[in-house]
Amino acid sequence: MLAVIALAHSQVLARPFLGPAPAPGTAVDTVVQALLTLFVDSRGYPMFAALFGYGMVQILRSAGGDRPRARRLLRRRATWLVVFGFCHVLLLYPGDILASYGVLALLLVGALRWSDARLLTAAAGAAILGALVYGSVLALPAPVGDPADLPAGPLGSALYRLVSFPLVVPMNAVMAAAPLLVGIWAGRRRVLEEPGQHRRLLTRVAAAGIAAAAVGAVPHVLVTTGTWIPGTGTLVAAGALHTATGYAGGLGYAALVGLVALRLSGRRSGPGPVATALAACGRRSMSCYLAQSVAWFLLLEPYLAGLTGALGIATAAAVGLGIWLVTVVVADLARRADRPGPAEALLRRLTYRSPASTAP
Repeated sequence: MLAVIALAHSQVLARPFLGPAPAPGTAVDTVVQALLTLFVDSRGYPMFAALFGYGMVQILRSAGGDRPRARRLLRRRATWLVVFGFCHVLLLYPGDILASYGVLALLLVGALRWSDARLLTAAAGAAILGALVYGSVLALPAPVGDPADLPAGPLGSALYRLVSFPLVVPMNAVMAAAPLLVGIWAGRRRVLEEPGQHRRLLTRVAAAGIAAAAVGAVPHVLVTTGTWIPGTGTLVAAGALHTATGYAGGLGYAALVGLVALRLSGRRSGPGPVATALAACGRRSMSCYLAQSVAWFLLLEPYLAGLTGALGIATAAAVGLGIWLVTVVVADLARRADRPGPAEALLRRLTYRSPASTAP
């Protein structure tokens, strides 16, 4: 599912970070833009936020009855995620999610003790807030100026990215809060660890969630393809609907992962080479995510390739998929060499203060 992140980020090769899509391009570009809006934009991050919340429950469970130790581990891990995110923005790419997840984990570690009703009520409220906030962001006008006017040197570019850090982190945290809370709820029930016992739930969430995301994105598709130019209020409403149904889509994708895992586990021959490589990428997801950012750094920085806004959306999407495929191949090579992802290994060592720890 890191392909979804790669496709989302690839659009910077065709348009600015904020604001509506540029003028319509070729018919192929229009079709690709529509598909990205339907199934990618604001759909991938909710999925990973839900999986992150699920992982918090796994860490709590791995500590056994020692809940104070588990909370200390979670807070330490969250703090290091904020540090990782800061370095990510400073050195590579402004669109970070690691720091936002770290902030949420620090703020919501107490949610692990909440009742199910409180979790889901808070998730509903956070979803409404996130939809309104990001819907407003989607309605922002495109930045004025030419990409060539951005800071051209390494220092100026790093400072430019750094300025975005206090803006992007809280916005992404607000967007990710709802699915993270739902992930905690699902983690309590071991929904993804025991998919066979939750097949009906996973099937319903996958089908309904992905369908709702596609239907809810239709008004925003008309905007991103240049078919419809509504007023500001309507644009905010379309963006809010797109974001709200994106939560459903992200949860649907997470459920789909569980169903695929269930299907593969039932095969007598075991998973094939493609599924094995994808699983290796999933187990090294943070390293692969950061590796994608290295590629974006090389492609987007004005003193390097400087391709911000330079490609058509179809070409940009192809580049994004190519970058993702490279990370899958590298992750599978690491699996064959029995080596963990470097980012995961470092975070585990900093969190557990032991390079030999086997905790998740």
